[in-house]
Amino acid sequence: MNTIIKILAILIALAIATGFYYRINDEIVLGDRIIGIAVLASTFILLPIFLYHRWNGKKLKDYTLSDENIKKMRERQKH
Repeated sequence: MNTIIKILAILIALAIATGFYYRINDEIVLGDRIIGIAVLASTFILLPIFLYHRWNGKKLKDYTLSDENIKKMRERQKH
């Protein structure tokens, strides 16, 4: 899973760099399209895969602000 995320991140970074290259060489519309597709890919493909990988197997209850967790935090502040 790590290699997939790394490969996607590198491909998206290359696409953004390619888009800026085309923008510099007076092909602004093509450059904007490439950059836009890369940003959409990073938002709708890379980010969900990364979040799934990081949160897989973890309890969401440990990271939410509940009454139990607030009590634990207050006890830690007193000590």
